[in-house]
Amino acid sequence: MAAHPFSIPNYRAYWIARLASTLAGLSMVVVIGWQVYDIARETMGIKQAALQLGLVGLAQFLPLLALTLITGWVADRIDRRWIIRGSIALEILCAASLAWLTWSETISLPALFAIAALLGVARAFISPAQQALAPNLVPPAALPTAIALSALAWQVGSIGGPAMGGYLYAAGPSVPYWVSTGLFVLSFLMMMLVTPVPRTAIAKVGNPFTQMVDGLRYVRRNRLVLGAISLDMFAVLLGGATAMLPIYARDILMIGADGLGHLRAAPAIGAVAVAVILSWRPLKSNVGVKMLWSVVGFGIATVVFGWTGPLMTRWFGPEMIGSELAPAVLVSIAALIALGGFDMISVYVRSSLIQLHTPDAMRGRVGSVSTLFISSSNELGEARSGFLAALIGPLVATVGGGFAAILVTALWARIFPELRRARTFDPPASLDNSPQEEIKA
Repeated sequence: MAAHPFSIPNYRAYWIARLASTLAGLSMVVVIGWQVYDIARETMGIKQAALQLGLVGLAQFLPLLALTLITGWVADRIDRRWIIRGSIALEILCAASLAWLTWSETISLPALFAIAALLGVARAFISPAQQALAPNLVPPAALPTAIALSALAWQVGSIGGPAMGGYLYAAGPSVPYWVSTGLFVLSFLMMMLVTPVPRTAIAKVGNPFTQMVDGLRYVRRNRLVLGAISLDMFAVLLGGATAMLPIYARDILMIGADGLGHLRAAPAIGAVAVAVILSWRPLKSNVGVKMLWSVVGFGIATVVFGWTGPLMTRWFGPEMIGSELAPAVLVSIAALIALGGFDMISVYVRSSLIQLHTPDAMRGRVGSVSTLFISSSNELGEARSGFLAALIGPLVATVGGGFAAILVTALWARIFPELRRARTFDPPASLDNSPQEEIKA
């Protein structure tokens, strides 16, 4: 019987570091989005301010796009622990800079955009290194449980981070940034406790550029991995509602910065509940079909959230909104909780399939490709939502995106039958994860 991941000191330190950095990072994301929208609304209308939210998402995505091949290759060539530590150090610098600028009342849209881009650089390096390091910390049999627990750390941070950002911002605009700085420092210290572990060395074949491109080639040829990654990308790219939350909090549901924290935390509440269940009772059968249906549920929940506030206000009057306990607000939060639960199932299945169906020597490069796809769905999705909201309004952009996610799932079920046929997480017998050359990660 495989050891539980928490019985392994390296994994415990890794898990705490991931939790602390997630709390800090998502607290900052909420406050950055609120500051951008709030500053923009001082001189702009709703649609023009929504465009600024789109630009923030684009500022975080472009570094990932530019650095994808490099960061994956680096994660397979260099000690992954130090890549993570260096990325966290950059996040410490960003958080401290935002804290100082906000405290001194010199914060501006250009500064927010520039620091958002630096955070994109940090994420470009940290994500593939984290994904590639985790399987080295636990035995293969414990990996699905470790993935569920890692996702749990992310989702607990997703609950605490946004709520923390909203509440601390209400206490003082610079407070959430100072707290985030401290949490990033804790994350850095925890990563310093992770000792060297054996991993598979990258094959020294071809020049560095060829080795970088190998990650793209592997994803293109492995249709199960390609289908899982691309389904998530297009579903969240089209259906993601998180970029719209500042607009819904300020101008549709009218619940302000505190309410924004509730909206941002709601998806993570559902995700944490599902992650706890999956860490206790991992999925073992028909994993591909369950992933497809979870994305359909994600799209339905997005549609319900997008329509709730406007329709209930139109049918029953303005008393449906305006406070955190108003009926439309409660239904919107419930829809976001369901959205997070469905997304957690998809993340769990996708991450397990990718990690267990990828050789260790390729995990950094495949992880960088996965990070690009995920970022395309998140940061680029936020840009898409902001730009589309500027053109057709936030309601149509959100609801239409939910329907689009459902349609994409139906198409992917036909285009990638490998997803429907994935019964378990067991990798093919031909996959070689044995060390070619034992090195220290």
